[in-house]
Amino acid sequence: MAPVRIAVVGAGVVGLSTAMCVSKLVPGCSITVISDKFTPDTTSDVAAGMLIPHVYADTPIPKQKQWFRETFDHLFAIASSAEAEDAGVHLVSGWQIFRSVPTEEVPFWADVVLGFRKMTEAELKKFPQHVFGHAFTTLKCESPTYLPWLEKRLKGSGVLILTRRIGDLWELHPSFDIVVNCSGLGSRQLAGDSKIFPVRGQVLRVQAPWVKHFIRDGSGLTYIYPGISNVILGGTRQKGDWNLSPDAEISRDIFSRCCALEPSLHGACDIREKVGLRPFRPGLRLQTECLAQDGRRLPVVHHYGHGSGGISVHWGTALEAASLVGECVRALRTPTSKSKL
Repeated sequence: MAPVRIAVVGAGVVGLSTAMCVSKLVPGCSITVISDKFTPDTTSDVAAGMLIPHVYADTPIPKQKQWFRETFDHLFAIASSAEAEDAGVHLVSGWQIFRSVPTEEVPFWADVVLGFRKMTEAELKKFPQHVFGHAFTTLKCESPTYLPWLEKRLKGSGVLILTRRIGDLWELHPSFDIVVNCSGLGSRQLAGDSKIFPVRGQVLRVQAPWVKHFIRDGSGLTYIYPGISNVILGGTRQKGDWNLSPDAEISRDIFSRCCALEPSLHGACDIREKVGLRPFRPGLRLQTECLAQDGRRLPVVHHYGHGSGGISVHWGTALEAASLVGECVRALRTPTSKSKL
């Protein structure tokens, strides 16, 4: 039986992890990852990479928790292995702090991360403007290291990597039997999706090796995330802003806000600015669509719109996308079902 030819469009963390899950879970396929941008030039490369979930308003909480748990377990296994350094995945402990007590004192993901508890009065003395907080250990996934590691593993399992700009998903027909669309903001054009829009994020990467604990303001707008080779300071949420050039005034504001939480950052050096455009839409899109044109049919699995939560759920949603691809493959191989596709 000839292999089913699958194209995965997009090479950020969502595209690469989806290709990996398809290669593991869907037998008898040939997989090609196609993108005009690969690491270090993807949105994922700018992501802070902390596993603290973003809430998707239209997705049931049990489903979001499943995605997060599957991702956490996958990365925890890597962090506990000899691959941890090469993959750029490590544990990090710290605090999430609030200026007022949140309505939800215990978030849905509290029993997925490690050692979740309320902060003590003694801990809160470090943050005099804040009255409540969570202390826990989570994972940090360093995308500029994790993405090349994923690429290497994909190539080792026979997946092809192709640098090419796609203007229309139909360009991939008839060379491919199934397309997986992980193009993020590119889905405005490729999927005609006007619901997806950028939320601009600007961060600073600084040298401050004495900072060992993460600090995240409850709103998630201001954060200090120590990594392997630098500390990430953030951030911004600028809806509809496509500008990829750093703004010096915003950088000063980010630095000021972070120094207010961790005054020792005044001694940070080698400050570098980074900008990324998060792919936001009202709901994460994870579904199958069959494109039809002039009697031709092309099954497409859409997997995009993760917003600021891509790293936190990428493996869980990739497993679900791979399941949808598996359904498409079985349908193609069932003669009576070809008419449905």
